[in-house]
Amino acid sequence: MRYNRLGTSGLAVSELCLGAMTFGTAPSAFFQHDLDQEGSTALMKQALDAGVNFIDTANVYSAGQSEEFVGTALRDLGIARDEVVIATKGMGPMGEGPNDGGYSRYHLLEQVDASLKRLQLDRVDLYQIHGWDPHTSMEEGLRALEDIVRSGRARYIGVSNWAAWQIAKALGIAERRGWDKFVSNQALYAVAARELERELVPMMRSEGLSLMVWSPLLGGLLSGKYDFGADGGVEGEGRRAKLDFPRADKDLAAKAVEAMRPMAERHGVTVPAIALAWLLHQPVTASVIMGAKRQDQLAQNLAATDVVLSSEELATLDAIGKLEDEYPAWAIKAQDRRHDFRISEPRRPS
Repeated sequence: MRYNRLGTSGLAVSELCLGAMTFGTAPSAFFQHDLDQEGSTALMKQALDAGVNFIDTANVYSAGQSEEFVGTALRDLGIARDEVVIATKGMGPMGEGPNDGGYSRYHLLEQVDASLKRLQLDRVDLYQIHGWDPHTSMEEGLRALEDIVRSGRARYIGVSNWAAWQIAKALGIAERRGWDKFVSNQALYAVAARELERELVPMMRSEGLSLMVWSPLLGGLLSGKYDFGADGGVEGEGRRAKLDFPRADKDLAAKAVEAMRPMAERHGVTVPAIALAWLLHQPVTASVIMGAKRQDQLAQNLAATDVVLSSEELATLDAIGKLEDEYPAWAIKAQDRRHDFRISEPRRPS
């Protein structure tokens, strides 16, 4: 297991993060799972024993039960607080009322306390805005995060499911106000889903944010266990066959799985391990969030840390999902004449 710094912070997180979205049995409007406390604790132990030090959950997962199971597992396993990095999220709806969602000061300050109670902790290490709230000013949400950090309830802050311009604007507001800035962006990324490479990746690399990847297997679509139909549907046992989320190009996913099968055979691993390994080879990736419901699934995912893809294998996978330039990217490249000259970078003082 390797460890990466989260953004420009000094916090080191494992390159694989255990996602706790599968933890819980309670009815949920988000996703319905059936992993009980015993099963959740077993997965936590397996991941931690393998060197994972990063756990990601959210208040909306199983209506809060995921956080409860994470907290109970930490207690029952006797994990020292300084041996694990705990991340959770707020913003999603936690009730039926008009103030039960979003990143208003009212909602976030209430929800961080509720999350800490469920987790049985006095702080989380990373508190993330779980999505965009069109009804609340960005400045109000950022000020609430600043107060959460200053109060000691969170060490760092992050964001998820925002556009590049929204994150860039938030960073500017935080810089101007002298507030803590995002250190991470949790976003969808996979060998067959690379939209974030257009705007988000250049922004993150420019501003020093780390990427936390969610749904690296596209909801199981890249697991290799599904048959792709000519009508765009998928056949097989698993969540993807029941819930078509996240949105994905099925033809592209099928091509990716076909290319990864022989790679998996050569490396002695499964197709999911190759899909995760591809993400671990991407410079912008700090940690890939892996979900599992069974210990054998988790073991398959953990094997990705031992896979070193060859330059030929990387080129093959890169070609499958490579995006065409959209405006203004193609115009910028067309207008950049620096490649016509041999121009050295400025020398830096030694």
